[in-house]
Amino acid sequence: QVQLVESGGGLVQAGGSLRLSCAASERIFSISAMKWYRQAPGKQRELVAAITSGGSTNYADSVRGRFTISRDNAKNTVYLQMNSLKPEDTAVYYCNVALVLYEYGYWGQGTQVTVSS
Repeated sequence: QVQLVESGGGLVQAGGSLRLSCAASERIFSISAMKWYRQAPGKQRELVAAITSGGSTNYADSVRGRFTISRDNAKNTVYLQMNSLKPEDTAVYYCNVALVLYEYGYWGQGTQVTVSS
């Protein structure tokens, strides 16, 4: 059973930066995309950023220009570099690896990001 382990969350002041990592326990085949979601208290989970198997990226409007998603295939890891953080970025961040034949894919356990004003 593939496991995704996230790290890098924490408490940061507004304007600061964090880098989230999500490492898979083993190589995953037939990936369609690797994604980062977030869920703030009382809100629905939302897609923050995604990177396809071909390397194309897309971002939520609220983070475009501030966040960057990347991956290291050799390390089975996806990253989310978050700059110019705002209090509204506070949420639990989850990584997801969607598969070609199973869009739901694999999920990490989540990592808390808290941005203080």
